[in-house]
Amino acid sequence: MIEHAFSRQLAVLGLCSLLLAGCAGKQSGTVQVVDRSPGHAAQSRQPVTQGQYVVQRGDTLYSIAFRFGWDWKALAARNQIAPPYLIRPGQVIRFDGQQAAPQIVRTAPPVIPRNPPVVSQPPSAVPSVSAPVVVAPPPASKPPSPPIAPPKVVGGWAWPASGAVLSRFASNGSLNKGIDIAGELGQPVLAASDGSVVYAGSGLRGYGELVIIKHNDIYVSAYGHNRRLLVKEGQRVKAGQAIAEMGSTGTDRVKLHFEIRRQGKPVDPLQYLPRR
Repeated sequence: MIEHAFSRQLAVLGLCSLLLAGCAGKQSGTVQVVDRSPGHAAQSRQPVTQGQYVVQRGDTLYSIAFRFGWDWKALAARNQIAPPYLIRPGQVIRFDGQQAAPQIVRTAPPVIPRNPPVVSQPPSAVPSVSAPVVVAPPPASKPPSPPIAPPKVVGGWAWPASGAVLSRFASNGSLNKGIDIAGELGQPVLAASDGSVVYAGSGLRGYGELVIIKHNDIYVSAYGHNRRLLVKEGQRVKAGQAIAEMGSTGTDRVKLHFEIRRQGKPVDPLQYLPRR
């Protein structure tokens, strides 16, 4: 009986050891913790070189290139999209080595009537005496808004907002692709350099209300999490011009997320902005 009880204790101890070993193996394995928050997903996206994307309403070539880590000129060449780089909903944008069929836009010729009608006024409708002219008073002018102090421009770049830097650029492929600047709700967001607005909307997940400005064939800049946008696509802007109001769309606090991209690749904005 003693030997039988001792054998049962050994069996129980062996089973416990196996269970503990199994639990330890699960806890010490290579389990990857992934942050799937919208902001992290948008900022950590690597350039896509496979598959395709179907253009949605509100997309521009520049916003698609920004979203998938491409240089807009290279993406246009890959898909045989000629200037002025217009795309339409339903169009397929390819990222792989295969080139898409050239996009041909057909427009109907204008219809010109052979004999355009001539409208004449009957003589009886012509007044013999000139009617009195009533001059409306000019509309009341609004009081001018207080001027914004011009930003300091160095090398063509100026700070897009006044405020402390909350987070800095990271180049390890998994963190911030720009800088976050603190501020107040409704505070002006300024263009960091002269350029043309190529995207203004909220279609890029994780950026909230976003403005993208094309400065030249090499550089674009992005301004995210705004409360309200003050510019439209195609509009020319100057450095220091108010383009949006700071907000918290797509994030958890009021701030401006600012990026500079060189040929589609994120670079550290602090290497371009003037020292404070």
